[in-house]
Amino acid sequence: MTDFAAAIDRLLNQVRHWQQPRWRSHAPATHELVQRLADLAADAEGRPRRPVPREHDMVLPDQIRVMADDLLAADPPPSVMAEAAEAVAALRAALR
Repeated sequence: MTDFAAAIDRLLNQVRHWQQPRWRSHAPATHELVQRLADLAADAEGRPRRPVPREHDMVLPDQIRVMADDLLAADPPPSVMAEAAEAVAALRAALR
């Protein structure tokens, strides 16, 4: 779980200061990660998957934090946490 938490912290440090023009090209992929984290948390909790509302781009860092916290609270198996950490790392690589 610490790998995932560290990956989230690195991602948030990378994007938290971005302004709207920079988000324009990266928001769709970032929202996909938010949705993926929400889906993993729902699966871990045995809840149905629901779409995460697509808010203003500047809200994406907050959505990442909330979905990451929800996933951590769900206490999924290590394989799910590894999958989530890989998804975060892939997004970070794509944002460079």
